[in-house]
Amino acid sequence: MAAGDKKFTNAGGLKPGSYVLIDDEPCQVKSTEKSKPGKHGAAKVRVTAMGVFRDTKKNLLKPTDASVNVPIILKGIAQVVAVMGTQLQIMDIVSFETFDVDKPKDVPGLQGGDEVEYIRWGSNVKVVRKK
Repeated sequence: MAAGDKKFTNAGGLKPGSYVLIDDEPCQVKSTEKSKPGKHGAAKVRVTAMGVFRDTKKNLLKPTDASVNVPIILKGIAQVVAVMGTQLQIMDIVSFETFDVDKPKDVPGLQGGDEVEYIRWGSNVKVVRKK
């Protein structure tokens, strides 16, 4: 599978912790709230999610049987090659691809040679934690 791939699922099947595309931005579901069907309407689901690569809060309201896009987020292990101010250069330890990523605020003390876990979707790459 290539970075940037997506699949479809029903909106009613989304659970907290799963991923969903809202406005073409991969988001992690924080909460879901289902409403009962009315006299002439279908049951709806309200999804509150946070952007994975940008810290933005997003909301989604869809019928429970509607299709939603789910991003296929790739995970990998990389080594920190260089620390350049607010940027890191990391190299995947399997494919030897290099990425320039923003230094994560929640992973302090990263230095050259450290192994990190990262996630990737399309051209977006984010360091998740230090190994």
